[in-house]
Amino acid sequence: MVVVEGKIKGKARPRVFNGHAITPKDTVTYENWVKVCYQEQKAEYLEGPIKAEINIYYKVPKSYTKKRIQAIKEGLEYPCKKPDADNVAKIILDSLNKIAFDDDSQVVNLIINKLWTFDTERVEFGLEEIGGEISDTTKY
Repeated sequence: MVVVEGKIKGKARPRVFNGHAITPKDTVTYENWVKVCYQEQKAEYLEGPIKAEINIYYKVPKSYTKKRIQAIKEGLEYPCKKPDADNVAKIILDSLNKIAFDDDSQVVNLIINKLWTFDTERVEFGLEEIGGEISDTTKY
């Protein structure tokens, strides 16, 4: 797993000025931080279909009551807070284009978890190439 420590960011919408779309500075900064972390910790280029797992760890606020902290420790409460899981996945995968894979369209299996931590706020992600055929095992 690649670890990206620091404040968690989601992919922000581009702002349009005079007909030109501009990506917000903090989004560009976070994408660059993800690239650096990946290159230092993994630096593997994947060519086929990819399975990605992203774990988003939010720090438990100090203002939470003992009862609420106990519920978190027992796995009864999850972080239903911003940024949204899909926006975090978007910023992580977009930042890895041409670094870990050619395009994030190669990701065919994506697992995202929002979790609490008492340690450093961070995002951890793993990528692996999927070999063979993927079958439809899901019942709807």
